[in-house]
Amino acid sequence: MEFSGIPSPGAQWRSFNIGQWLRDIGLDWFGLNLQINAYALFILVGIGLALWISNRRLVARGAEPWVVLDIALWAVPFGILGGRLYHVITHPADYFFEGADLLRIFYVWEGGLAIFGAITLGAVGAYIGARQTGIRFTAYADALAPGLLVAQAMGRLGNYFNQELFGAPTDLPWGLMIDRPNAAIPVGLPADTLFHPTFAYEMLWNLLGAAALVWVGRKLSLQWGRQLGLYLVWYGLGRVFLETLRLDPAELILGVRVNIWGALAAIALGLAIFVIQGRRHTGSEPGPYRPGREWVQEPALDSDNDFYTVLDEPSDSVTKEEKPVTQRQSSRP
Repeated sequence: MEFSGIPSPGAQWRSFNIGQWLRDIGLDWFGLNLQINAYALFILVGIGLALWISNRRLVARGAEPWVVLDIALWAVPFGILGGRLYHVITHPADYFFEGADLLRIFYVWEGGLAIFGAITLGAVGAYIGARQTGIRFTAYADALAPGLLVAQAMGRLGNYFNQELFGAPTDLPWGLMIDRPNAAIPVGLPADTLFHPTFAYEMLWNLLGAAALVWVGRKLSLQWGRQLGLYLVWYGLGRVFLETLRLDPAELILGVRVNIWGALAAIALGLAIFVIQGRRHTGSEPGPYRPGREWVQEPALDSDNDFYTVLDEPSDSVTKEEKPVTQRQSSRP
């Protein structure tokens, strides 16, 4: 059978009501009425994967397990706010017109989180969180970089379910089927026209980039934020190409889509970080913590005897050595 393109999920897959699903299978949890949007679900899955990956990488360098959650409490809200603001500012016609419902500005679950805005304000939140926990911002950024690409790959699945941000018409066998009507489709195109699945292109590019960052980071022992620099370069290069394919309306600056300018800025910033940090720091980072904020791991209890020994009062001939007051004690049990 000849392959005729990639089908898009129907409108019924863009959201589902958990309460209705429970009632359909004979369960009624006090009239629960919770609507889940596919776009928001994939964003949350992406955030979870990024946290898991960055935790493993940071712990491998000696950080406290799951200290990334303390940083995420700042980075994630800042990132969502930045991503939404950037999207609204660069798509004003979608939100500011006569009779518009201005509350839709806050409807993140409908789609519309721009990665360049998320990176910008998310970095501010991450810096605040890193300062609070004593983690070096560069160490955190390097640990996060591959996970961030994985998170962005998951987020593109949300665009797929929303049938948005697709590319120009194509006759390639993997062209994407898009339901009509759709405001992004140029007038006059035949109903069976297929489009470049830019969501899939970016997913593959990001996942390949995540693997490349891990491999290059280990091969060259990249630290001091240089993996973050490579992330910006990698993502920026892919985004420049993808923006030339996309059909969605976008603001233009000097005749060029605003996101291409954003991608070029990301490439320039990434190169600057990589070169400047490489010249400024020729050795390895002393550790993931800033001086005086190191995490001291509590000694593990290897047996029941160890447990009772810890409970016993020390004899008069034994003095307990105090830990340096400058070291950071874990707040977790």
